[in-house]
Amino acid sequence: MAVVLARAGSKGLPHKNALPVAGRPCIAWTIEHARNASCVSVTVVSTDGSALAEIARGEGAAVIERPAELAGDAATVDAAARHAVGELEAGHAQGVGRRVPVGDDDAVVILYGNVPVRPAGLVDRAVALLFRTGCDSVQSYAPVGKHHPWWTARLDAASAAVHPWEGVVLNHNVFRRQDLPPAYIPDGGVIAVTRRALFNQVPGAAPGPHQFFGVDRRGVLNRAGEVVDIDHRIDLLVADALLREQAAVGGAP
Repeated sequence: MAVVLARAGSKGLPHKNALPVAGRPCIAWTIEHARNASCVSVTVVSTDGSALAEIARGEGAAVIERPAELAGDAATVDAAARHAVGELEAGHAQGVGRRVPVGDDDAVVILYGNVPVRPAGLVDRAVALLFRTGCDSVQSYAPVGKHHPWWTARLDAASAAVHPWEGVVLNHNVFRRQDLPPAYIPDGGVIAVTRRALFNQVPGAAPGPHQFFGVDRRGVLNRAGEVVDIDHRIDLLVADALLREQAAVGGAP
C-alpha cells in the first residue's frame, strides 16, 4: 500500500499540498506516481483537509480522515502512517470498501504530498530493495553536492568569526567540490518500510523519532535534482519549471 501524507496546514508555504504546480494541484503528482507503481495495489491519502480529500478522490485515491492530534506541527510521519494502516485494516478508508490486511513483512510506502517531482519507478526500486534484502526500511537519498558537511561552518554572531563545524581545520582543508568524499541526504522521494518496522516491532531498534526505520536500513540513490520537496516558494517555482520541461519533451525525466 502507498500512504500519501498531506496535512492541510503549513507554516513555510501555506496550503502547499494544494497549490498548483504545472497546472495541477501539488498532491496530484504524488498520487499519480503512487498509482503508476507496479508494486502498489492500494493508494490512500491521509489528510485533515476537505479540499485535499476532494482532490484525492478526483485522482482515484482512497481517503483517510486524519484526526486533529495527528495533523499538527508536532505530529510525526510514522504516527500518521500507522493510523492510516490501522484504518485500512479496519475497513475505514473512504473509497476502498473493504478491509485491507497487512502482513508484518508487507511493504508500506510513505509518500509526501508536497513532493511533485520524482524519477519514474522510484517506488518500485525502493520496494524491490526492501524485499530483495529483507531489510526493515528503504529511504531515497540524493548527493549533497556543494552543501557538503565538510563545508559547514559556525559563524560567531558577535564577532562574525568563522570556525569549523567540527575539528580545527576549516573546510577540512578541501576547497574543490570534486575532492569532497561522497555524502548523501534523504531527499523526501520515498520511504518504504515493513509493517513490523512501522509499528516499532523490530527487536533492537533504538527508541526515538526514527525507530520506525528498524535496524537494517537501506537506501536508493537519486541524482541531484530528480526529487523536489516543496517547503518554500523557490521550490514551487523549480518544480513547476521541471514538470513543464518534462511535458515539453514527452514526459521523460
